[in-house]
Amino acid sequence: MFKIVVPDDFPQAMTGTKAHERLKECGELTVFNTKAESQKELIERIRDANIVLNIRAYSKFTDEVLRSCPQLKMISIWGAGTDNVDLKAAKELGIVVSNTHGSSTISIAEHTMALIFSVSRNIPEIHHAVKGGQWPRGYVVELYGKTLGVIGTGSIGQRVCELGKGIGMKVIAWTYHPSEEKSKRLGVEFVSLEELLKRADVISVHLRLSPETEGLIGRREFGLMKSTAILINTARGAIVDYEALVEALKEKKIAGAGLDVYPVEPVSPDDPLLRLDNVVLTPHSAGMTKEAMDAGLNMAVDNIIQYMEGKPIRVVT
Repeated sequence: MFKIVVPDDFPQAMTGTKAHERLKECGELTVFNTKAESQKELIERIRDANIVLNIRAYSKFTDEVLRSCPQLKMISIWGAGTDNVDLKAAKELGIVVSNTHGSSTISIAEHTMALIFSVSRNIPEIHHAVKGGQWPRGYVVELYGKTLGVIGTGSIGQRVCELGKGIGMKVIAWTYHPSEEKSKRLGVEFVSLEELLKRADVISVHLRLSPETEGLIGRREFGLMKSTAILINTARGAIVDYEALVEALKEKKIAGAGLDVYPVEPVSPDDPLLRLDNVVLTPHSAGMTKEAMDAGLNMAVDNIIQYMEGKPIRVVT
């Protein structure tokens, strides 16, 4: 019988769901509803596991962790991101890694648009002012006819392109792998990253975190942006240089930002972003719709079942 461990269902997402019930039927299941506070504790939780279902990106499956778990044969990740797993070490050790690519595309793209509207219309601040008895006046930003720059055109980036066009924005994009076919299909213009940063009124990040993308947007890049530009990040916090972002917002080098992801999560109570009025923050919740959660959790379980049955699965390399 396979030993299956969920080491990190905190805050709870899987416990009590249909996916949880299905997983119980797959083998000897152990679910932890607290956060492992150290690599040592994570190793203790999964040391004897054959299969791990990874819920939270704060669990880091480093080379040390993987080599300390000789029985481990598969990691099924809930979500698209794989930056918390040492894929090179996993491959060397013969550990299969799968994810749930595409399961939260619509949810994250819609959240991206919600952040764009919230920042451009200054909705959170106006909301609190009205509830406080004020009746504020002042210009906000109309998005129709403005330029949306999409960085990364995977499934989420493509959907954001479609939604941007749907509200009348002109969409330009940058990706490591542009193609004429994708340009025609999406009806967007592929440009260099530098040109995108200079032209876009709204810049939205949709890249995987990798050594190539870490810190991709730093002081130089903020210096290229319009002073009226808005930055949106629903991808990974480390893609944007955090100190450069705070500096750009404080000094009004850009108009504002909408963030769902951060280099360290949860955000510290003394984080300087919390004291700024030109930023809208959400707690890495872009994919947390019932539809996306159900689809992703069940896909993660499907990947485990297919692996156990020896059927092909989409392996992350």
